[in-house]
Amino acid sequence: MTLRGRLTAAFLAVVLGPVLLGAFFVGATLSAVDHSRATERLGLAAAGVRTSIDALCQQLRAAADAVALVGDPAVRSRAADQVVARGLAAAVRMADAAGRTTYATPGGPAGRWQDCAGTPASGVGALSAQVGLRDPAGTDLGAVAAAQPVDRAFVARLAAVTGVGVTLLDDPGGITHTTEEQGVRAAVLAAAGKADGNRVTGTGDGRYVRRVGPSPGQPLPLVLSVPGERAPGLYGALIAAVALAALLAVLAAWRLARVTTRPLGELAGAVDRVARGDLSARVPVRSRDEIGRLASAFNRMTRETGSYVSALTSSRDQLRNHLAVLGDTLASTHDLQRILRVILDSAIAATGARAGAVLLVDGDGVLVGRCVEGMAGRRPTGDPADPATLRVPVGAGVLGAVAATGEPRRGRWTPPDVPTGEPSCETYVAVPFATPGGTEPRGPDRPGHPPADGDPPGSACAALGVLVLYDRLGGHEFHDDDVVTLRTFAGHAAVAVENVRVHEEAQRLSLTDPLTGLWNYRYLRESIRREVERANRFGRMLSVLALDLDRFKNVNDTWGHAAGDAVLVEFARRVRGVIREVDLAFRQGGEEFVVLLPETDARGATIVAERLGAVVRDQPVTVEGSGDDPVRVPVTVSIGIAVYPDHAADGQQVLDAADDALYAAKAAGRDGYRLAPAPDPVPTQEIPVVAAGLSPPDGLPRAGAADPAGIVQGGASSGPHPPRQSRGR
Repeated sequence: MTLRGRLTAAFLAVVLGPVLLGAFFVGATLSAVDHSRATERLGLAAAGVRTSIDALCQQLRAAADAVALVGDPAVRSRAADQVVARGLAAAVRMADAAGRTTYATPGGPAGRWQDCAGTPASGVGALSAQVGLRDPAGTDLGAVAAAQPVDRAFVARLAAVTGVGVTLLDDPGGITHTTEEQGVRAAVLAAAGKADGNRVTGTGDGRYVRRVGPSPGQPLPLVLSVPGERAPGLYGALIAAVALAALLAVLAAWRLARVTTRPLGELAGAVDRVARGDLSARVPVRSRDEIGRLASAFNRMTRETGSYVSALTSSRDQLRNHLAVLGDTLASTHDLQRILRVILDSAIAATGARAGAVLLVDGDGVLVGRCVEGMAGRRPTGDPADPATLRVPVGAGVLGAVAATGEPRRGRWTPPDVPTGEPSCETYVAVPFATPGGTEPRGPDRPGHPPADGDPPGSACAALGVLVLYDRLGGHEFHDDDVVTLRTFAGHAAVAVENVRVHEEAQRLSLTDPLTGLWNYRYLRESIRREVERANRFGRMLSVLALDLDRFKNVNDTWGHAAGDAVLVEFARRVRGVIREVDLAFRQGGEEFVVLLPETDARGATIVAERLGAVVRDQPVTVEGSGDDPVRVPVTVSIGIAVYPDHAADGQQVLDAADDALYAAKAAGRDGYRLAPAPDPVPTQEIPVVAAGLSPPDGLPRAGAADPAGIVQGGASSGPHPPRQSRGR
């Protein structure tokens, strides 16, 4: 074989081998990534389906419980109609102990009612929850079932919630309802027949299918499907690219074979200089033949490459400028979760990472995940989709050390001897973020910079949190440019967190009284409306106390306004000490205060009023007098009490009723309380529920107790308490 042939064969072997391997690797990787993404989407969709059906079953069970708790059968049927009218269930059916239907709301779903906890079967027309009926002695009186139809609209809602195609199967192997298009239903149904458990199967047209249920608590046989993201004609394009690369390789080998020893040496030297980063290297053009053209082409290539590198450098600087503008934009919103998501997604896209997380330091000195991406399979415990399950103590592990020292870290992951709660990975890069001016390390490693007051336990810097990325695409380690880029995103995260905290503090100050720390009149208007709506929704009572310090003007006139302010502050403190955590106290203005007692009847309100009167009356307030000795100022309070809905039909009316009762207490001699009289006519009530027992001899309505007509008054004992958020403490 001639030298030209040997050079050609060697060149083709060197060039085409990696090209073929690379094409195979790209095809296999894209296919695996497509399958992995589809599996992840179907897993999230399956969890969403189970959650939705479980929430529906709990709602139906609560609706059936609400009907079953009614003692009188006649009123029970009315309660069933009311449950349907409120949309808690589409139909309610009651049966006796023998299973015979005694009452059913009209317009119930057709077909068989599938019990949420029952054995799955075919032909499901509705999903239902059933509870037993028992008398006070425990005798079985039958059952109450509440149902929602399982129809096309139900399947469409599941598809809208999960974002995937949903099909309800009908044994054997049929379709009851589906959101799939007509052309793909047969393929999805065939693939569903091969799927078992949590395994994901594919169809011939590139869709992925997974079965969900039936299982305990989810009795519906469902099939979920998503289309693949792989581009059509991918393998054909790869084959064409390989063929084109082979053709170019043959041409280049033929031309290279004609190069002589000296031009080859010069070219090799120039190539070596370019490989070391010297793009100014040039090859002398000694002739006009093929070697000369190759030298000219090489020189042109180096010039264009230098221009391309300069353009890339300019683009990188422009990108950083754009990120700065993005930071200003992000700093103008107060949706912290959305800001962190934008920052994390942008950081992952800019660095080519596979996964990442944003962690913030809580009050206990622990880094807690607030936003995560791509954490599936990286943590042995906890829900990868729930950021809060990622918890790392400050000072422990890589992330804890970054938060403690304020220094970024990057490199390859080495599993620690003692688990720290960090995700596993191959490579990582982590940078801290803090408020402006708070990123300087402190502690033993920096003399003169001890930990600042208010830092989390174990923290040696004012870091708010850590931004971390894992496993760069291609398997390469993160480099210093990635650290610089990540610091930019961390700066945005710090500004966003600080802005949100400042905004929340400003909101708190706008709703509180600056002197007493109680809620102000503005928040009173909002709270009374919200509490009345809550009382209506759950059938509870709401008691309102209107308080006024007796002869408070004498305190200001005798000891001065500073003493009056001290009395108001001490009075507010005593009010907070008497009421519950769920109660709300407001300063309406001057010496007038209002207390809202949710889920409290008149008896409970009078007890609170007596306690407030006693704690104010029995302990005079100590203030600074005109001399050196403190002065003990006796203080009493008059209280007016009104109860919703006994004394008013809306929030403003109940406030007015409490205010009128306060005037009555003032007129009766002060230092006492008065209960507002019942209005005529009595405000409209919701459908009553008959219960045993009569009102107590004192005639005050009790929460959960029946009045003389046998009607249960809403209150603290009339059902499960709704969740509340304590504020202003």
